[in-house]
Amino acid sequence: MKIQKTNAARLLDKAKISYALVSYIVNENDLSAIHVAETLGENVEQVFKTLVLHGDKTGYFVCIISGDKEVNFKYAAKLSGNKNCEMIPMKELFPITGYIRGACSPLGMKKQFPT
Repeated sequence: MKIQKTNAARLLDKAKISYALVSYIVNENDLSAIHVAETLGENVEQVFKTLVLHGDKTGYFVCIISGDKEVNFKYAAKLSGNKNCEMIPMKELFPITGYIRGACSPLGMKKQFPT
């Protein structure tokens, strides 16, 4: 099965960075990093979550964390120049980013967000 090239892959190609595209069957009922890691036969620490948050001062930004971790919102707010931040509601993910849950990449997103 041919894997469709993503914006992230195009950026890596342009920068001449080697990579391997990996495909797997998505379980819509379990998009957790733990499940993805198990499906790929990887350690959960090697699978990363790309999360979209909203800060009270800066607006939307992207946070990338290891699959075995949870977001520390206080720390994320501080690092991003906000006093407070929160995850965006799931129903807002596609309208804001152009991606569905589980498809956000920290690299080459359709819209530019601070990361």
